[in-house]
Amino acid sequence: MGRLSGEVAIITGSSSGMGEATALLFAKEGAKVVVSDIVEQSGLATVQSIKDAGGEAIFSKTDVSRSEDVEATVQVAVAKYGRLDIIVNCAGIALNEVSTTECTDEVFNRIIATNLNGVWYGMKYAIPEMEKTGGGAIINFASIAALEAYQGLPAYSASKGGVISISRVTAIEFANKNIRVNCVAPGHIATPMLLDAWAEDGLQRFRNIAPQKRLGEPDEVAAVVLFLASNESSHITGQTIVIDGGVTARIP
Repeated sequence: MGRLSGEVAIITGSSSGMGEATALLFAKEGAKVVVSDIVEQSGLATVQSIKDAGGEAIFSKTDVSRSEDVEATVQVAVAKYGRLDIIVNCAGIALNEVSTTECTDEVFNRIIATNLNGVWYGMKYAIPEMEKTGGGAIINFASIAALEAYQGLPAYSASKGGVISISRVTAIEFANKNIRVNCVAPGHIATPMLLDAWAEDGLQRFRNIAPQKRLGEPDEVAAVVLFLASNESSHITGQTIVIDGGVTARIP
């Protein structure tokens, strides 16, 4: 028996990186996984990887910045599997923001729509289905950018700070319904988003500022998400778990 045997999980942003690693791990632990992503080809590849390993999964194309897309994905999960136990709101973007005064309305609003609104929509539509079956677990992806000031990332930082705040509020609102809401705040993780955006000197700088002197791996984040989704964390809600190799604990 896996740690999530018989449970149904939606994982947004699961075509690559931390979302993909989480989808693969959840399926290995017995969950029926709805792979949710805007990138169809990669999302279908994640589903195939799960099936090749003996797991069960389906794909639902989702633009998390669109309320109707997220609502439809929740309904796909319920129609296919009859229930929803877990949602992991991992989907997110990072764009060239420059600075607070130079960031354009378009860039700011697009980042907020995906990174913050997408989390809100995920909770908004998942919670009613979780209430029907007596509870559930929600794990939202924040970032250490919500905890420390990163120059040139005003919208991204605001979006991830908002994720932590709305998660805490929702955790309190639905604690008596056995619905737990927690966040993970990854640091510099070796995902395609990071590796494709930075040259080697930039990646080395991230390694240097981490007390562990390395980038994190998507599997390391997925392991924490699994813990928060499982009954092992049954008395944990409204919390943010930082996964950054000690970056935010250091003295500047």
